[in-house]
Amino acid sequence: MQTDSGRADPSDTWLGKLGPGLITGAADDDPSGIATYSQAGAQFGFGMLWTVCLTFPLMLGIQVISAKIGRVSGHGLATNIRRHYPKSLLYAIVSLLLLANVINIAADVAAMGDALTLIIGGPTHLYAVGFGLLSLLLQVFIPYQQYVRILKWLTLGLLAYVATVLTVHIPWSEVALRTVWPQFAWSSASVTMIVAVFGTTISPYLFFWQASQEVEDLQADASAQALRRAPEQAPRQFQRIKMDTAIGMGFSNLVAFFIMLTTAVTLGAQGITHIDTSAQAASALRPIAGEFAFALFSLGIIGTGLLAIPVLAGSAAYAMAGAFHWKNSLELAPRAAKKFYGIIVTATVIGAALCFTPLDPIKALYWSAVINGVISVPIMALMMVMASRPAIMGTLTISRRLRALGWLSTIVMATAVLAMFATMIF
Repeated sequence: MQTDSGRADPSDTWLGKLGPGLITGAADDDPSGIATYSQAGAQFGFGMLWTVCLTFPLMLGIQVISAKIGRVSGHGLATNIRRHYPKSLLYAIVSLLLLANVINIAADVAAMGDALTLIIGGPTHLYAVGFGLLSLLLQVFIPYQQYVRILKWLTLGLLAYVATVLTVHIPWSEVALRTVWPQFAWSSASVTMIVAVFGTTISPYLFFWQASQEVEDLQADASAQALRRAPEQAPRQFQRIKMDTAIGMGFSNLVAFFIMLTTAVTLGAQGITHIDTSAQAASALRPIAGEFAFALFSLGIIGTGLLAIPVLAGSAAYAMAGAFHWKNSLELAPRAAKKFYGIIVTATVIGAALCFTPLDPIKALYWSAVINGVISVPIMALMMVMASRPAIMGTLTISRRLRALGWLSTIVMATAVLAMFATMIF
């Protein structure tokens, strides 16, 4: 496709088609996720690598569904829930999402501050606040289309964890065997870890973000319409969504695999089996894997945090705006969407401020991942119902195969949560 000037349309290039799915997948490997994956590798060695292989198709299915809901209906998840379901359900979901996201923001900015202190020394809290303010200023004052380009480049920060693997010795034959045939003891700790991995990988804020980003892209394109009103555009857009999301989720899970693998062959092999934070994992790597691996791991924490904070704050703002019918778009100037940007500012400021309180958000990371796993189940079930409703999707309800994958993802997540509760009781 060409523009009026005869030049190729950038959106038709391979890179131009990457956006909501790539950014969503990359943001999933935030510092809190890095801490969870590091703990899994350090505590269970190669025994948890299989979880990442399982989460990829499940995550892919549910994220494609969230993207389709946004692109087909022309509305984000919260707006669709408000229009078609009881307000009590909407308010419960949005409240939990907001709480979880603020805690995650707090943990992420603290981890970024810790990482920079490890590299150059200096005041950790000041760095944490600086990172929070930097992310806030970028999100508030840079228009959406320019900001998306920045977020795309920030995804390259995740390559630090691919490079880290190259700096340590990996017994690849054993890794391959343990990935498909894991060996670990089933216990309360192992089941809880599985739920934590699922919870930090398949997270509610990712559903809300990707659906809302599809709406942003829709509004930014003068020739595009919500697909339920322009079904002739559906084949091209569905192909783009599938490719974009597959690459994003594949990238996310590959990086998670490498983080688990690196910490398994370094920290776990040295008997370091308890990791509270991503910065602690980086620090522990220094004497074992060397300065280069330590530096890569630390820089990756900062890069992924800069990518994740706007997604966490933005998804909370989209959810609140959809719930209360506020104007919402990162393309709008702050004065044109004061309440929407107010949530972004509030969530980020509170998250940064928590670093100065007795409440230690870092120690809450592991359990926040578990809580995300628990609350994902009803949200995923609701998304499956929404994606199958003609009242929302028109004639473009999801296919049987995608419906089966989405319900499988929901059932697997629910099973993991029930197993966790069972081990706690018995």
